[in-house]
Amino acid sequence: MRDFVINWIKQIYETTINGEKVFNKSLYDSHTLYWSIGMLVVLGVIFLIVWHLFKFILVKFSHSYFQNNTIRWDNYLVNNKVFKALAYLIPTFFVDYFLSIVFYEYPVVYSIFSKLTSVVIILFLIITFNRLLVTLKDILLEKESFKDKPIQSYVQVIQIVLTIILVAVMISVLTGVRPINLLASFGAASAILILVFKDTILGFVGSIQLGGNDIVRIGDWITMDKFGADGTVEEINLTTVKVRNFDRTITTIPTYLMVSDSFKNWRGMQESDGRRIKRSIKININSIKYAETELIEKLKNFTLIKDYLEEKELEIAKYNEKNGFVNEKAIGGRRQTNIGIFRKYMEFYIRSKPEINNKMSIYVRQLEPTDTGLPLEIYCFTKAKHSLEYEAIQSDIFDHIFAIIGEFELCIFEYPSGNDMKLFNINS
Repeated sequence: MRDFVINWIKQIYETTINGEKVFNKSLYDSHTLYWSIGMLVVLGVIFLIVWHLFKFILVKFSHSYFQNNTIRWDNYLVNNKVFKALAYLIPTFFVDYFLSIVFYEYPVVYSIFSKLTSVVIILFLIITFNRLLVTLKDILLEKESFKDKPIQSYVQVIQIVLTIILVAVMISVLTGVRPINLLASFGAASAILILVFKDTILGFVGSIQLGGNDIVRIGDWITMDKFGADGTVEEINLTTVKVRNFDRTITTIPTYLMVSDSFKNWRGMQESDGRRIKRSIKININSIKYAETELIEKLKNFTLIKDYLEEKELEIAKYNEKNGFVNEKAIGGRRQTNIGIFRKYMEFYIRSKPEINNKMSIYVRQLEPTDTGLPLEIYCFTKAKHSLEYEAIQSDIFDHIFAIIGEFELCIFEYPSGNDMKLFNINS
């Protein structure tokens, strides 16, 4: 193409003298600048035509086609503007090819323009490859097996490596130094690069450990008190883990700290059959006593423990009679206590609630007494795992405890308040 155009131009300056073709070199030399300027203008016009043509074909036509078909992955090519980058890249190759014709008589100018065009091509290649990698990430995250993996971290590393290589090629085009020599010089400056990109390098290593050891996934509920994080992991990238807290705020945590520091991952609870309730109330020890007949008869009105109380009375009566704990010796025998009955009542009550998973551990137990009373711990698992439902179930259980504990002639331990002191002073 180049030789054809040049020969065609030179033919214009040929004349026939005495039957022979003579080339008018002086006139040709005086017109070469005008020819170059004219062809540069024509090349610019052709570039705009080619660019608009590819923009229509690759952007408008492909966008309308891909968005109307049933395939999902090609929509990411549209959303990430891959075709728009190609629409710029292809006409630039066209310009690079025809520059040798435009400046055929000006090799120095051609060298400058050629280098600039090559730099622009490499720049568009960087943009295109980066957009393709982002598209690949989006497509992979659509798949169920990759949704909880730190794909973005790996894509970012590939983007960085690819960009460094292409930038080295770009500098090589401008300076004439071989890319391998440039990369070797980068190695000499590795100490500075490590210092500058310390967080990036640590983040990359951290993201590999997070993914390889399955420490945290996208969608996990984590709690990290050090950073005030308590919510769902939305993104794991090269430098940060983004957590959307339940108050709708967003906390960003350096990726490498997810490996070096401790945090709580609630995934095990979410994958299990229930969420644990483990909470205690403090019983005033002075209110604990043997259950008299009147109290037992009153508590038999509670359907949940009626059968238990009757069976327990028979069991205790048989034991005491068998071991001689009757009449004046009855004080050494077995007797029911109000806290024992209450403990059993709470166990029956919890088991009766449909929100509680009866296939998992359920018990009500006493802990070691303290100076604030006797802790009575409720231990069970709710079927609901979401915080709103879980907290509502837990609150219902303890609402019932506080409301009914007086029926067992038990008291919750409380420190004296100002009103208590006033009543004490009035009574005294």
